[in-house]
Amino acid sequence: MTARPLPIHTYLIPIGSLVLAVGIRLVGFPMGHEYPVLSIVVSLLAICILLTTVFIVLQHAEVLAIRLGQPYGTLLLTFAVTTVEVSIIVSMMLHGENNPTLARESVFSTVMIVCAGVVGLCLTLGGLHHHQQELKRQGTSAILSVLTALTILTLVLPNFTLAAAPGTFSPVQLVFVSFCSILLYGSFVFAQTVRHRDDFLDDGRPGGDHASHGISGEANWGNAALLLIGLIGIVLLAEQVATGVEDGLAALQFQQTDAVVGAFIATLVLLPEALSAIRAALINELQRSLNIALGSALATIGLTIPAVGMASVLTGRELTLGLTPGDSVLLALILSISIHSFGTGRTTVLTGLVHLVVFIAFLLLIAFP
Repeated sequence: MTARPLPIHTYLIPIGSLVLAVGIRLVGFPMGHEYPVLSIVVSLLAICILLTTVFIVLQHAEVLAIRLGQPYGTLLLTFAVTTVEVSIIVSMMLHGENNPTLARESVFSTVMIVCAGVVGLCLTLGGLHHHQQELKRQGTSAILSVLTALTILTLVLPNFTLAAAPGTFSPVQLVFVSFCSILLYGSFVFAQTVRHRDDFLDDGRPGGDHASHGISGEANWGNAALLLIGLIGIVLLAEQVATGVEDGLAALQFQQTDAVVGAFIATLVLLPEALSAIRAALINELQRSLNIALGSALATIGLTIPAVGMASVLTGRELTLGLTPGDSVLLALILSISIHSFGTGRTTVLTGLVHLVVFIAFLLLIAFP
């Protein structure tokens, strides 16, 4: 089979996004507290460009993922998305006024959007199409155990330490938790790709069974280059957009500014993966769907916390990770529900609806805290 040429828009959009981001960084973003409406309008236009670029970038990642096979392809998608989120948070931390709760809100939003919203949609839509679906309990339980340990260590434990102010870690504690995050996530990746690879594959669909679709080595290099260009453009542009949204909401005196910005960042970077997970559930590949969805939440904590922790230690900027009491309840609720949902190895529409109800509660508390 001959290699398929890359469509012209897959070249132009990532490059155009990077050029636009560099231009905005050099000229400046036309917004501020004096013009909140203009700030929001410009931000919405930039968000449209961002979303288009994100989908194009993930298209290149998916092409490369096909060549790698499963579960390596899923890991590539996860790394690409997580790189965007980590870069946005760290860049926003290092520029302008310190925002100590941005990382916390972004990571928490990612966990809630994935475990409640994305997983809820996957289970509900998959259940409607296939009545009930089966999953690998070994692999899913491994993901949930690591996810539970990471979320409690990074988002709940800071509220109960004594060496620093409530909700924060001391530098020694932050370094230790960052090391634990990398260790746990690295161990999970090793188990998923080497040691217990079969636990994360759908039955009857061995890894690497996807065809290469005629993609040549030259096309692979092209996809990799455009993936990198698009990621850089997304990071630079999203930082400006998030800052603009934050300024606009602050000018409008919206109370939950950090929560909205954190949810915006999480939604932006998770949207392509969410669609990939939903598509997998609709074709009855529930385990691959969960690998994509839950793996993205796992990578977000396992990679974001060490990155922002290192930035906080090196720059001396305060980092608040401890959740509020209400958010802690929501986190404990969705984790416990997930354990019960996947404990039997089968899911139905009812299972998905339970997750979606928690997701609606999460959104409601952002709008009406």
